[in-house]
Amino acid sequence: MTYFTQSLKALAVTAALALPALAFAAEPAMEKDGMLTDHKGMTLYTFAKDAGAKSMCNGQCATNWPPLMATDTDKSMGEWTVIKRDDGSMQWAYDGKPLYTFIKDKAPGDKTGDGLMDGAWKAAKAD
Repeated sequence: MTYFTQSLKALAVTAALALPALAFAAEPAMEKDGMLTDHKGMTLYTFAKDAGAKSMCNGQCATNWPPLMATDTDKSMGEWTVIKRDDGSMQWAYDGKPLYTFIKDKAPGDKTGDGLMDGAWKAAKAD
């Protein structure tokens, strides 16, 4: 085996080991034009009734406003935190505010939920 082949194999192994670590380090959402979106480009929202990093949107509310779910292995990082919902599932929050999508948003960039319920729902903004 040549030195070049050995080096290439070592580089491939290093890349294979590094990729999963990079995937876990990715933020749970993205910023587009100052707004937060999930990785599909769907607008994320905050709910004015949420307080103390606790979601008050459960049951039918969560059906209409699906939470930005986290997994049991996701970890808080910087302004991104993982909170526990009433049903025990995990949800992402940004700057202490739980994040949701809106069932009536059909395409990336839609913001049909912004300002609904007398302004209780707002499109989430990045700092």
